[in-house]
Amino acid sequence: MDDMYQHGVRGWLAAPVPASAAQARAQQIWLGCKRFAANRSALAGLVFLLLLVIVAWLAPLIAPYNPFQQSLAARLMPPSAAHWFGTDELGRDILSRIIYGTRITLYIAVLTAGIVAPVGLIVGTIAGYFGGWIDLVLMRIVDVFLAFPSLILALAFVTALGPGIENAVIALSLAAWPPIARLARAETLTIRKSDYVAAMRMQGASHLRIIWSDVIPMCLPSVVVRVTLNMAIVILTAAGLGFLGLGAQPPSPEWGAMLSTGREFMMNAWWVAAMPGIAILLTSLAVNLAGDGLRDVLDPRHD
Repeated sequence: MDDMYQHGVRGWLAAPVPASAAQARAQQIWLGCKRFAANRSALAGLVFLLLLVIVAWLAPLIAPYNPFQQSLAARLMPPSAAHWFGTDELGRDILSRIIYGTRITLYIAVLTAGIVAPVGLIVGTIAGYFGGWIDLVLMRIVDVFLAFPSLILALAFVTALGPGIENAVIALSLAAWPPIARLARAETLTIRKSDYVAAMRMQGASHLRIIWSDVIPMCLPSVVVRVTLNMAIVILTAAGLGFLGLGAQPPSPEWGAMLSTGREFMMNAWWVAAMPGIAILLTSLAVNLAGDGLRDVLDPRHD
């Protein structure tokens, strides 16, 4: 730590030989950040996602109007200085509704990621580590889920559970965890043959300790990258559920539901459907771009 103050933070991070484990870890993070920043498209995607988080957090301060306030006298007004994105069929300001809808989209995406990542990681590592009948049973369950397209599977679950945001999150999670489990299993099959895992077994370490301390940390980077890339699919599927009336219910300003109501006015009021559609497009694109950059940083096998 004294060397860091003597030579400066930048010199400490650029040292050819790290003097401690903390310095080595800091150098790894620093190099990863530099590599990510060098990818302009990934950086643009991350900036857009951070902007969405800020917009969602400050929605009551940023939104120019109440997203639920109706004014039939101002219905279907085109974009103008008073209403930048125009108004919908009930006279509600579309910009305000998109701003508040950011909260719903991020809530669904983050909550789904928080469910599918640990579930898929645990199932995949257990199946890959133990093998045998455990692997056979768990992977056959995964195969059943993967036999159906994710949107169809989500539609089936949300139809059984009923419409609503929470049920949509459950349905999306049930449809999104199998690919994560398959990836974690493939990583574990390689890791369990490593010399350091064999050394842990010879030292008497339990299976739980090996999985928790050695297997899961090695699988985590690939899982994080896959979950990040899958978030674009989750956002599109959530918008599809809202479009079909199975996601967030009116008058919630969910982008898919807004797109559904706007399709009736495509000929004479294009902005009602175009604005939420553009929001869905840009958000999905930003997630894909940021995920590609994250893959370059976390996956050493990807060039």
